[in-house]
Amino acid sequence: MTLLGAAQIRELAAALDLKPSKSLGQNFVIDSNVCTKIVRTAAVGPTDIALEIGPGLGSLTLALLDSAASVVAVEIDSRLAGQLPITVANHFEHPENLTVLNQDALSIQSLPVNPTVLVANLPYNVSVPVLLHLLEKFGSLRTGVVMVQAEVADRLAAKPGTKEYGIPSVKAAWWAEVKGAGSV
Repeated sequence: MTLLGAAQIRELAAALDLKPSKSLGQNFVIDSNVCTKIVRTAAVGPTDIALEIGPGLGSLTLALLDSAASVVAVEIDSRLAGQLPITVANHFEHPENLTVLNQDALSIQSLPVNPTVLVANLPYNVSVPVLLHLLEKFGSLRTGVVMVQAEVADRLAAKPGTKEYGIPSVKAAWWAEVKGAGSV
């Protein structure tokens, strides 16, 4: 299995006539080393069912499939949701380990399987509501890595008595132990 690099991501985007949508907060991971680091940091193992929010063109999806038992990918953009199984089939020998849901992550109430690990690259404007919604709905999650802007990460991981501490910190701490994992 080969991970996607910047050239392949650009080729896929061009083939789909895709320019990242600001309204959808699209920001595609193009560095395969970052994908590998995310999977390692999330401690994804061979028995895990990964829930990936916003898989985009599939660079992180492939890294997850290489480590997890299966991946449930939730993609709001129908063009990307349609392309993802094709990309996976072209780069991974077990494409049946991928389930793609063309949905808004905020509307998900259930999944076909219980995910054990969450991986997401979330835009600023929806990062907190999406993360809190998923933590509330899926108690089977044991670990994860969610990429957000630095100030959002600081707010989510804030401890009582700090200036960043607030409602998002309290809600996140209710469902999970939240801490910064580094910057990309």
